Amino acid sequence: MSYPLLDTILAPADLRRLECRQLAQLATELRAFLIESVAQTGGHLSSNLGTVELTIALHYVFNTPEDRLVWDVGHQCYPHKILTGRREGMSQLRMRHGVAGFPKRCESPYDTFGVGHSSTSISAALGMALAAKHKGEDRKAIAIIGDGAMSAGMAFEALNNAGVADADMLVILNDNEMSISPPVGALNNILTRLTSSKTFNVARSAGRHMLGFAPPLLELARRAEEHVKGMIAPGTLFEEFGFHYYGPIDGHDLDALIPTLQNLRNIKGPKFLHIITKKGQGYKLAEADPILYHGVAKFAPDEGIKAGKGGGKLTYTQVFSDWLCDQAKADSRLVGITPAMREGSGMVRFANEFPERYFDVGIAEQHAVTFAAGLACEGLKPVVAIYSTFLQRAYDQLIHDVALQKLPVIFAVDRGGLVGADGPTHHGTFDLSFVTCIPNMVVMTPSDEAECRQMLSTAFAHDGPSMVRYPRGSGTGAIPSTELDTLPLGKGEICRQGQGIALLAFGSMLPPALAAGDELDATVANMRFVKPIDAELILALAGNHSLLVSIEENAVIGGAGSEIERVLAENGLNVPLLRLGLPDHFIDHGEQGQLLAELGLDKEGIVTAVRARADKQ
Repeated sequence: MSYPLLDTILAPADLRRLECRQLAQLATELRAFLIESVAQTGGHLSSNLGTVELTIALHYVFNTPEDRLVWDVGHQCYPHKILTGRREGMSQLRMRHGVAGFPKRCESPYDTFGVGHSSTSISAALGMALAAKHKGEDRKAIAIIGDGAMSAGMAFEALNNAGVADADMLVILNDNEMSISPPVGALNNILTRLTSSKTFNVARSAGRHMLGFAPPLLELARRAEEHVKGMIAPGTLFEEFGFHYYGPIDGHDLDALIPTLQNLRNIKGPKFLHIITKKGQGYKLAEADPILYHGVAKFAPDEGIKAGKGGGKLTYTQVFSDWLCDQAKADSRLVGITPAMREGSGMVRFANEFPERYFDVGIAEQHAVTFAAGLACEGLKPVVAIYSTFLQRAYDQLIHDVALQKLPVIFAVDRGGLVGADGPTHHGTFDLSFVTCIPNMVVMTPSDEAECRQMLSTAFAHDGPSMVRYPRGSGTGAIPSTELDTLPLGKGEICRQGQGIALLAFGSMLPPALAAGDELDATVANMRFVKPIDAELILALAGNHSLLVSIEENAVIGGAGSEIERVLAENGLNVPLLRLGLPDHFIDHGEQGQLLAELGLDKEGIVTAVRARADKQ
């Protein structure tokens, strides 16, 4: 396809030289390029299609990068990247050494804040606004946040602070009635009522024209608009936080967006602009199913994503989904909780079959964990399905509200280890370190799909807090039983008997450890439990091997290898221990297998590291 206007945009300065009447054509070309590009690389699609006009308008009105744009989460940053000099790099999007899938400060001065987790934009933009004030600089700070991200407590903490801090900042609520899962909560209900009111639609239209007035008339226009809004929604939520609220306006209407942003740029103080967009805008298939097209693999744009395509090995997420429903049928105490990740965490089937026992709390990980603790206090058995990287956001609640009280909450932790293209904001590389150190926790790492189901049953049977940590995608293809069998608590097993060297593998590292064991003629143990760790097995291996090697897909500092080292030290054994794991730096995006090979956590890397260590003894 040809993109005559888009071809001329190498930076936002080029965009700002266009006439307003040309921007609609630019939006058409940018949207077409997005579809063509993401179809070839995979990535986030529907969220980016929904913010094309907004991105153009922001870079057209504001003097970026001097004016700071802070994108929340970052799922919608592709148009921004294309317009800020990275269009050619989109062919390597999310690939090793290619353009990142999220804003990244080291990648471009236009990426003012690195993101990947939700609800951080208002806090960051507030910091930037007050820093500009402190330094005496006339610079704007704009936070762009979705309605799903507004359900998180951090966003409201920032609003609460900003409204009284006299901050010259703009918060743009990109309201598309969508997060990754369907939106939930009281705020969503408020926004829906607000935007669906026939009377308010008249006010919205009036407000658009009012915001087009010259600045001297703007305050009078705003007061008139607020009078209309006050009859419909008294005490507008964001006004009560101290923001001047404007909107809602159509986020795909450049004739509305441009003059609105131009006027808001000249108004001091905290401002809140509410825009309405459609996720997947301009691509009918994505409009019809924005969840399916949220994150996509490569596809043919004219054909779309083929439903039911795949049919390969079960994923760990599917194993969890099946277990959850089977365990729920067997025990009415089970309830399932997700912080807005129903699809990603494999809870769709459970939500359909057990709607009264399913709780989506929105993007609110802290609340999810303490909510689970409250349920457990009353005799229920909560299962919190959460990604490893998002569990980080609820660490205090995990310690204080669950573990300290020894409550039987089961954490089904998905995406443990390296996740691939989403990169360092989504890699689950720290959970074994930060959970194992918590008293009362049981920590399990399945080596295949069958063992994952057994560990989930073990966690459910345990009368205390527990975590089953499993990786993204599929494992060895082991077929899980249909039973709800459990494993002996804290016991591993020897999978291969060798001599001289013992490889102690945790979770996903068992298959490469077995392959390395064949070449080294080493003993290979499937440790299964990080806590309580199988001290008896460790001591037995230490008694008849000259070198122990721990292997884990987790940060080597404080991880499972540290537990082995502790057992050896406490028993006065001076057996050499080589700890293999993830290094002490953040790991960039790339294909999972490629990253593991680079980090020495495949068969060849393990063999090389073991032989190098053995040569030094």
